[in-house]
Amino acid sequence: MKLRTRTGAKPKVWEPSVVQNGAIVGSDVIIGAFCFVAKGATIGAGSRIQSHTSVWAGVELGQDVFVGPAAMFTNVRRPRADVSRAPDWDRTHVGDGATIGAAAVLVAPVRVGARAMIGAGAVVTRDVPAHAIAVGNPARVTGFACACGERLFRGRRPKRAQCKHCGARFAPDRHGGLCPA
Repeated sequence: MKLRTRTGAKPKVWEPSVVQNGAIVGSDVIIGAFCFVAKGATIGAGSRIQSHTSVWAGVELGQDVFVGPAAMFTNVRRPRADVSRAPDWDRTHVGDGATIGAAAVLVAPVRVGARAMIGAGAVVTRDVPAHAIAVGNPARVTGFACACGERLFRGRRPKRAQCKHCGARFAPDRHGGLCPA
């Protein structure tokens, strides 16, 4: 396992989890029990991976990402049992500060924007913009959330908003999500 620990605490990996050599795991990461992190996966600093989760090659988690128990990441859109040829991994990227709910499934290739929230049990088959809340099967955007986790508003279209909890202000970005205003 390749550990990037320039500053901060070394990653904590609970038994009997497996982190293969060639995986990149940032500082201050916690990987819960019964997890698997494959060679070619990247987990950013400060991220939390709850139990019974597999992070496969081609999956990149940003910094401070929360992954709920039994979440599933895929890395091949059309898998086959014939392994006579090495597959080209489909990429999944989860932005900084995003939350992936328990038992959610991310079907590669997808991008989840920074601070987005994926609901428990959601099946993500298309990109989710920054600060969006996506739920269901297949996952659909139902609203947007502040960095503090408070829902800003319901709806599928981003708009200007101010968080009632912490006062942060947001404006639509050019990718269909929100950014700090």
